[in-house]
Amino acid sequence: MVAKVIDGKAVALKVRAELREQVTSLVERGLRPGLAVIIVGENPASRVYVANKVKACSEVGIASTVHAFPADTEDTIVEGRIRALNQDPSVHGILVQLPLPESFDVRRVLGAISSDKDVDGFHLYNVGGLVVGDTVFPPCTPFGVQKMLEHENIPIEGQNVVVVGASNIVGKPMALMLMQRDATVCICHAKTRDLAQFTILADILVVAAGKPNLILPQMVRTGAVVIDVGINRLPDGRLVGDVDFEGVRQKASYITPVPGGVGPMTVTMLVHNTVQSAARHLSARYH
Repeated sequence: MVAKVIDGKAVALKVRAELREQVTSLVERGLRPGLAVIIVGENPASRVYVANKVKACSEVGIASTVHAFPADTEDTIVEGRIRALNQDPSVHGILVQLPLPESFDVRRVLGAISSDKDVDGFHLYNVGGLVVGDTVFPPCTPFGVQKMLEHENIPIEGQNVVVVGASNIVGKPMALMLMQRDATVCICHAKTRDLAQFTILADILVVAAGKPNLILPQMVRTGAVVIDVGINRLPDGRLVGDVDFEGVRQKASYITPVPGGVGPMTVTMLVHNTVQSAARHLSARYH
């Protein structure tokens, strides 16, 4: 068996084409979706991510603005800008690019974003909403993974899902979202003893641990679906995931590559959330 490689770029292009149509429809009804991106400091990776998000917005017709602050800015000034954007009717999504400088209280800054404009899905309200199945915006990376599974018609209900990595951005929300779909979910993390005894049981294995070659072929059940969320840069400059791609590909039924797998979907779901926010805003205007 050689796994089918799920092409995240192709899935993302398909979703973006649908979003472009939705944006066109909203513009015809007098509303252009708007995204505000806040970046603090000169982190080179963050600047690349912001550029990618702005490009994705322009591709589907969303108006985007970048609010850049020097690294030594007081966090209260950034919070003030967020509160102003909360009140701006032309802005339907607000995103704070992480990481923030160490002097910042990240939770407080993210908490300043209105839950109605929190298109990253990091606000406590949206995280709590995942638990009860009533979130406004699902976090973009897990949402992207879910969309990829749907796109490939991979069943989730009743499946054994193992999530490796328990971060607030990927692991925990991923587990909650798949539980909502009636999967049986196990979360593993850095302190898990004998990781392989859990991963071998997975029908769907989602890996988001940030460790290259963490998942080897002998840890994967034949025919499993393997979603690799990890991004690691090796000393020779290559980008790889958390999974031994070539090895595991010989056993899995589906696998995502790195790069070109989950990454393009993350940005696409941010665009999706912004469009949904604008649509919700428009329907509220007419009620």
